Amino acid sequence: MFGCGKSAYAEYVCAPESALAPKPANLSFEEAAAVPEAAMVALHGLRDTGRILPGQKVLIYSASGGIGTFAVQIAKYYGAEVTGVCSTRNLEMVRSLGADHVIDYTKEDFTKSGQLYDLILAVRKTRSVFAIKRALSPGGIYVSTASGSPLRLYQEAVVGPRNFKQDGKEIHIISGKTNQKDLLFMKELIEAGKVRPVIDRRYPLSEVLEAFRYYEKGHARGKVVITMQS
Repeated sequence: MFGCGKSAYAEYVCAPESALAPKPANLSFEEAAAVPEAAMVALHGLRDTGRILPGQKVLIYSASGGIGTFAVQIAKYYGAEVTGVCSTRNLEMVRSLGADHVIDYTKEDFTKSGQLYDLILAVRKTRSVFAIKRALSPGGIYVSTASGSPLRLYQEAVVGPRNFKQDGKEIHIISGKTNQKDLLFMKELIEAGKVRPVIDRRYPLSEVLEAFRYYEKGHARGKVVITMQS
């Protein structure tokens, strides 16, 4: 369970009360299970680290994944003009989540288009840190999730901050943490119809290995969920 320590998949788990919140009334338990980790990373990356503001141009890289699908919807909630970057087969899905613009990364490199963004949230990393810097507006912020190769993490954590600061831009690495206040905030957004989880596939607990094999291919649309016996 996200924010509650690391353990094997199991039918029962102990968790601190501070990491729990009531399930949104309009979601099934399986749908609700898709929310905490991905939604928290998206929320903290956009609101807290990215300091998102209404009217800003915001780009979500890997917009069709677990974090990305939440990020598109959360950015729209905050009044941003949202561009989602994903593969060809996911363009319509990302658009259906509210993205104002979609970019097919197999056909177009957003860092070479000349369009500038106030805030870029990247989950998967296929463009260099310095290419992304060129796509930021003056004073723009690049928020990266804590994933990628050791070299990529070194660029983002050590080289990037100094390089970005020279041009008045920012680069941050995040890994969201669950807290009850923000879980309740997401519950309100979901019950109000502002945000919804996207689930690609469901696997029973007995097939958790197959679930990871599918997830590790990197093509999941939204979340992969493990189901429990009722």
